[in-house]
Amino acid sequence: MRREYPQAPIPTVGAVVFDRECVLLAKRGKDPNKGLWTLPGGAIELGESVRQAIEREVLEECNITVQAGNVVEVLDIIYHDEEGALRFHYILIDLLCIYIGGAPAAGDDATEARWVHPSEFDRLGVPQRARDIIAKARGDRA
Repeated sequence: MRREYPQAPIPTVGAVVFDRECVLLAKRGKDPNKGLWTLPGGAIELGESVRQAIEREVLEECNITVQAGNVVEVLDIIYHDEEGALRFHYILIDLLCIYIGGAPAAGDDATEARWVHPSEFDRLGVPQRARDIIAKARGDRA
């Protein structure tokens, strides 16, 4: 399925993974949001469950093994181009995931991946939407 100018919304997953006070973030290598630090994730493949998708995506994108947990948030990511045409439309399912193992290393669609302390969010330009999801997930795991 085409990601840019799609014929239908694309279902995707995002992972909220904690290691003590830090959260796993990836620097996006592709649009939308190229260059931004955000939660790792990606598109659900045909025949794959939401949980299988998030576990695969985190491993591919960040070299981290996780176990999928509860849904934190479901939202639409919709971008239009300068002429008003629909450029991207994702349905994003963010899940709280349990860190199993591995050391962050960028792969797949990420140019960087690492554990990030919340005190670094401003310096890295972490989007408010990601911050809100992280805060909600932090409350869910407390």
